[in-house]
Amino acid sequence: MPPRNPATAICPGSYDPVTLGHLDIIRRAARVFERVVVAVVRQPVRKQKTVFSAEERVDFIRAEVADIGNVEVESFDTLLVDFARRHGATAIVKGLRAISDFEYEFEMNQLNRKMAPDIESIYLMAAPQYSFLSSSGVKELAMFGGDLAGLVPERVAQRLQEELRR
Repeated sequence: MPPRNPATAICPGSYDPVTLGHLDIIRRAARVFERVVVAVVRQPVRKQKTVFSAEERVDFIRAEVADIGNVEVESFDTLLVDFARRHGATAIVKGLRAISDFEYEFEMNQLNRKMAPDIESIYLMAAPQYSFLSSSGVKELAMFGGDLAGLVPERVAQRLQEELRR
């Protein structure tokens, strides 16, 4: 196990699909921490099935953060705190859009804190232009052929249209 590094943070999520809001949080975290590991959940527990495989979700994010030298992306299928420890991280960074996000994240924070009191959870408020943006909302728009410009990267929008158009 690598030594703990206070300058390493984990940005976890299912990223199905990655949105511009997710990417904004990742970029902002990369300005605060020396190293950010984007942790893509292989199969989210609270979701039935992902639209994209973990590998495709990792590839989408890698393509979008390729210009940021201190960001790494990989998938995981363990407890988040175990993943964070494996990377020597001392922080988990998440974005918050609304009160409903807070309620879920508060619950997850308490569980993580019980298992790993040495790993802090840090929350970044969503930028105003992304405060309404969710992966589930984007998927619903894609199902009905809605315009995804300004919501997800272009490559993601194209693949969503292919996968979900009715």
